[in-house]
Amino acid sequence: MSGPLLELRGATKRFGGITALNEVSLTVPRGGIVGVIGPNGAGKTTLFNLITGAYDLTSGEILFEGRSVAGLRPHRIARLGLARTFQNIRLFPSMTVREHLLVGQRGGGLRLADLLPSGGAARVGRAELAMRRFGLEAHRDRLAATLPYGLQRKVEMARAWTAAPKLLLLDEPVAGMNHDEAQDLAVLLRALRGEGLSILLIEHDMPFVMGLCDHLHVLDFGVPIAEGAPEAVRANPVVLDAYLGAPA
Repeated sequence: MSGPLLELRGATKRFGGITALNEVSLTVPRGGIVGVIGPNGAGKTTLFNLITGAYDLTSGEILFEGRSVAGLRPHRIARLGLARTFQNIRLFPSMTVREHLLVGQRGGGLRLADLLPSGGAARVGRAELAMRRFGLEAHRDRLAATLPYGLQRKVEMARAWTAAPKLLLLDEPVAGMNHDEAQDLAVLLRALRGEGLSILLIEHDMPFVMGLCDHLHVLDFGVPIAEGAPEAVRANPVVLDAYLGAPA
C-alpha cells in the first residue's frame, strides 16, 4: 500500500477549558521510526491516548492506513494493527513473563489451555520467539512483580510485539535502563524496523532518540514547535530554549 501508515491532521484535545494538544499533525511512514519529544506535560502521552482510542478527539483527524480511526474503541484500533506500551507500566503482578507473552497475542480468544506448556502451539511459539528477541528467556517463569524496572519495560514491549502489530507505540521505552541496555534495545528496534515494523516513540533519553529516529516532532504545552531530522531538531534554537538547553 502507498501513503503513510499513520497520519494525524490537526489533532486537538481539550479537557474543559484546558487544551492538552493543539493542532498536531504528523505522519509515520511504513517502516519508519518517528520520535515525539518535549518537556513533561507537553502532551506526548495524550497524543498516544488519542491514537489508540483511550481519548476521543476534540477536533482533527487520525488516519491509519488511510482509514479514520477517530471514535473507534481501543480494542478495535488494536485489531487494526496498533500496539502500545505505557509510561506507567501496565503488567499483571501475579502473572509470569511467559503468561504475559501469551495473553498479549491477538487473533481469537485466549483459553485456559493456552496458558499450559502444551497448549496453543502457535501462541507458545510466538511467546518463545519474543523471549529470545527481548532477552527474557532466563526470566520466563518469574512473576512480573519480582522483576526490576528495566526488565518490566522489556516484558511490556515484548507483550506488545507478540500482537504482531504494524505500528508499535512506545512510551518512554528506555526508562529504567542503563546505557548498554538502551543501546541493545536500539539495535533490536532497528532489526524490527528492518522486518517491516513501524515505530512511534516518546522518550527523554536524547542520545537514544537522536541515534534511533528518522524524524522527530517536538511538543511544548501541547503545541508543535518543531519537526525534522534529529540533527536539525538538535540545532533548532526554539527547541534548545524550550527543552534541550544550550551548551554551558
